[in-house]
Amino acid sequence: MARPRNPPANDDVLEVVEDGDGDRRFAIPGAQALSKGLSLLTLIADAPHPLPFGELGRYSGLPKSTLHRILQTLIDYRLVRLEEASQTYRLGTRLFEMAHKVWSDFDLRSAAEPELLRLRELAQETTRLGVLEDKEILIIDQRDHVQAMRLANGVGSRLPAVATAIGKAVMSHRPPEELQRYLTTTSLKRLTPHSILDLGELQRELDLIKARGYAVSVEESAMGVSGVAAPILDHRGDAIGAVSISGPSFRLPLERLHALGRDVIEAARRISGNVGETFMSISSSVTPSHAADRHVRCAIPYSAFLAESPHWLGNGRSLLWVDILAPSVNLSNLVTGDTRTTPLGELVGVVVPRRAGGFIAATQSGFRALDLQSGEMSLLATPGQMSGRRFNDGKCDAAGRLWAGTLAIDASPERGSLYRLDTDGTLVEIETGFHICNGLGWSPDSRRFYLADSARRQIDTYDYDLATGTLSNKAVFARFGDSEGMPDGLAVDAEGHVWCAMWDGWALKRFSPDGQLVRTVDLPVPRPTSCAFGGPDLKTLYITTARIRLSATQLAAAPLSGSILALQVEVAGTPVGEYGG
Repeated sequence: MARPRNPPANDDVLEVVEDGDGDRRFAIPGAQALSKGLSLLTLIADAPHPLPFGELGRYSGLPKSTLHRILQTLIDYRLVRLEEASQTYRLGTRLFEMAHKVWSDFDLRSAAEPELLRLRELAQETTRLGVLEDKEILIIDQRDHVQAMRLANGVGSRLPAVATAIGKAVMSHRPPEELQRYLTTTSLKRLTPHSILDLGELQRELDLIKARGYAVSVEESAMGVSGVAAPILDHRGDAIGAVSISGPSFRLPLERLHALGRDVIEAARRISGNVGETFMSISSSVTPSHAADRHVRCAIPYSAFLAESPHWLGNGRSLLWVDILAPSVNLSNLVTGDTRTTPLGELVGVVVPRRAGGFIAATQSGFRALDLQSGEMSLLATPGQMSGRRFNDGKCDAAGRLWAGTLAIDASPERGSLYRLDTDGTLVEIETGFHICNGLGWSPDSRRFYLADSARRQIDTYDYDLATGTLSNKAVFARFGDSEGMPDGLAVDAEGHVWCAMWDGWALKRFSPDGQLVRTVDLPVPRPTSCAFGGPDLKTLYITTARIRLSATQLAAAPLSGSILALQVEVAGTPVGEYGG
């Protein structure tokens, strides 16, 4: 056996390693230190929030002296910075300078070429690459399919920035101040009967595109031509261009455009090397790990983008739910199977009945009184700083207060908050810093409150004071691994068990009051979004689902995506109240 060399003095950053023959040797000092430094840098970058020294030591496993020296070196090179007020560590400014250099040398056209060719063969239509230049989209590459209609506007041509899918995709992800300047200095022109002419409507359309992750255009700039596009994002999340599929409207009807949405998102992410990837999920296993539970049935066949927030109405036969990305509110009659849809003018997260009559909606702009017949809304209360955010799930407590959470429209982290709308109309911000503030509910005695933060893959529990509407003693109720999906909407039964829909998990899970998993119900769809107890005895769980950003292959494997499912259970649900104001 070979004798190891004598180590140098600074052996606290060295490791003794053993090769395949059993020989022991000291690793190269510089490589070991570099490896530990890069691992620590990755830990800081991937953490959901800035970490203090103690947590860095616990997660990295490094001795305190080694951790301190590596951190100080990273700070000296401006790769990491210490926040004095909170004594936590963040990425340093030097990394942004490096990233700028990477993107300044980035050859967009070369990077996009293989994806344009792949998309062309997939859709058998023309694919394009465009960039924003002087308030127009400049086409810098185009690949025509041999069987497709050859588009007149080829490489070097310019297209309207807000009347084409490729243009709207870019504009939806430009910096807010730039977009605002554009909207206030641009005169919208009628190019076809389908062109958007109202600035408010255009802003809502761009927000919807940001939430969906892709843009569609149906004959907005030229009759007979439609398209779908996704933005190519840089390290800041700003669009540096977009990739699109375009062709004749008779071959690209609206349903097919939406089906291709996931494919153009994937292409855009590949072009940027996923550097500008947002936190929207486009990855879901094509098939589940288990067959769907035979007791699960389809209650309402539908093709919702993102059905959410189901609420059983007291008339004994109707389920109220929203399609966030349509956007619309829907009333399904479970006896006849009919669904009445009311389109809304902005993204909507939840709609609940109002004790005084009518309904309350938590929308992109705030809490609004809603006339379900006409779709007309009037503002009741709105939080500050709602730009770039929207309301998500919500419910009323037993005292009639409406609780609802928010998230960033593009799902970027730590921008979500939890709000409470009191019965006198007072709006209170309860807690901030959530990634995706999602499903919520109360124990049967209203002494515990549950809240899912989807992207953190956990459900938290709080002590709840019904008399004052206050939370305390936050603790983790359940955590989930990557393979389980993300916790979404939830409901609580009369035994205090929590039922939770698992986004990208093909399942509904039931937890005991102490957080133990007691049942998993396998579903025929990958993206269940929420659940609510209904039926005359509250023993039917109605499960909303989504089809947004699922590929054609995934939808073929899960054709009920976007429908309302139902499951008979033995334990009735806890009644969910109305808004008392």
